[in-house]
Amino acid sequence: MRISRLAVLTGVSARALRHYEDRGLLVPARDPNGYRAYAETDVLRVARIRTMIAAGLGTAVIHRYLDCATSGEDGVVLEMCPGLRAELDALAERLDAEEARIRRTRQRLAALASARTVSSPASPVTVRGA
Repeated sequence: MRISRLAVLTGVSARALRHYEDRGLLVPARDPNGYRAYAETDVLRVARIRTMIAAGLGTAVIHRYLDCATSGEDGVVLEMCPGLRAELDALAERLDAEEARIRRTRQRLAALASARTVSSPASPVTVRGA
């Protein structure tokens, strides 16, 4: 099938499909005229790629572990291939650190909004009400 058909079936733009190809996630055959020719199995492969991207994995990680993902009646399932658990744990740690940073920023913002003393990494700031 052509890229436009795969795009319709998967809900992914042709541009994104070409990006997946550039990253080695999709490897379409080529027709004699040079057009990409995707297999029916590529529909499920794109679903696995999208699921992994939605979970926060980058294309380099997906490239290493895409074969650990299987598509079934219950959706996409990841088997814990060697190294995948470490990648997922590292991503979770980065997300935890980002959540903590956002929480601190929200606390400082709330303090500014309520005109209280705010401690910043550099120095405390006192805000007086208007």
